[in-house]
Amino acid sequence: MRNFLELMKSCLSDIQEIMPWDLEERLAQNPELLLLDVREPDEFAAMHLAGSLNVPRGILESACEWDYEETLPELVKARAREIVVICRSGYRSVLAAHSLTVLGYQHVASLKTGLRGWKDYDQALVNGDGEPVDLDDADVYFTPQLRPDQLRPADWTE
Repeated sequence: MRNFLELMKSCLSDIQEIMPWDLEERLAQNPELLLLDVREPDEFAAMHLAGSLNVPRGILESACEWDYEETLPELVKARAREIVVICRSGYRSVLAAHSLTVLGYQHVASLKTGLRGWKDYDQALVNGDGEPVDLDDADVYFTPQLRPDQLRPADWTE
């Protein structure tokens, strides 16, 4: 049985990851690059890269195809476009980039370190209204807030 990180790592052989400074360079070189944020809508509303398209991971595959309620024409038509997939930490984006590759998207990469890494690289983020997000506030947002019941019990065996 695999755990989440093992599943994510098994997809790495099929996809490319880029670092935040690589994304900064790609954005300068390719203004048509599609930034695809696969976080949930409330996460996206809190902060995201300006100009990114929000398609939650849970509906990604059907959003990539015609004739579904989730269909997003811009995404369906983007099979030949350069796409960088973004999430909070760079894990969900690996899984999403893998799905896109399986579905025939040709130029897909995942943002390694996710939005946390982008923020740590001191790059701009905006909120749901398009207003700049204070990076100190983003630090608080990106600090994990685990409840005690979410921590592995000392006696846990798999």
